[in-house]
Amino acid sequence: MSVAQELEPVADIIFPPGDIESHEPPLESDLHLRQIILLLQCLELWWQNRNDFYAAGNLTIYYSQRQLKSEEFRGPDFFVVRGCEKKPRKSWVIWQEDGKYPNIIVELLSLSTKTTDKGLKKQIYQDIFRTPEYFWFDPDNLEFIGFHLVDGQYQPIEPNPQGWLWSQQLELYLGVQDSKLRYFTSQGELVPTPEELAEQEKQRAEQEKQRAEQENQRAEQEKQRAERLAAKLRELNIDPDVL
Repeated sequence: MSVAQELEPVADIIFPPGDIESHEPPLESDLHLRQIILLLQCLELWWQNRNDFYAAGNLTIYYSQRQLKSEEFRGPDFFVVRGCEKKPRKSWVIWQEDGKYPNIIVELLSLSTKTTDKGLKKQIYQDIFRTPEYFWFDPDNLEFIGFHLVDGQYQPIEPNPQGWLWSQQLELYLGVQDSKLRYFTSQGELVPTPEELAEQEKQRAEQEKQRAEQENQRAEQEKQRAERLAAKLRELNIDPDVL
């Protein structure tokens, strides 16, 4: 029996109503936690004017009643669903979300999860979720690979010269910089964190202040030059005001 057949929901199931709590285990390390926060914060900031998506980390996705009783499969480390209401959720419950599955999933590899992430989860995301894009990243050794769904099968995404992988779902590149997985625009610009953006704004404000001070200095120098010229003309009995 295939994974898809084994995990396929029973047709006559009556799904329980109401919110279902997420039951994800603790993250492997501080690196994993910081990486998830980084992906969430940057995307939330980049899409701050959008209300048609949901992004989450280490949150359970419930897609069948069988899974409610199973400890075999847990939720992705990071995922994004497009075309939905942006609001807080305790978990992502497929039958309460118009049948929507994630558009993109990122798993963070570790010694205890990499076999499942590269095997069972990859097959589930391909065969059941039909998630268009799946990436995995190892925060320890920086292994980074991505796949997109082509004719129902995951095919590797070819990296650009910088080693970044294009996400059609996010319309951004994902790539490793300073040992972290980051987003980049199609023009190659780094998508900033809130802290980086604040620092950029601070630097721009400082540059504007410096430019304003330079303009004031130039204006003062021109004023002084004009005053010296007027004084010289008066020494020659020439009224500068009638020139």
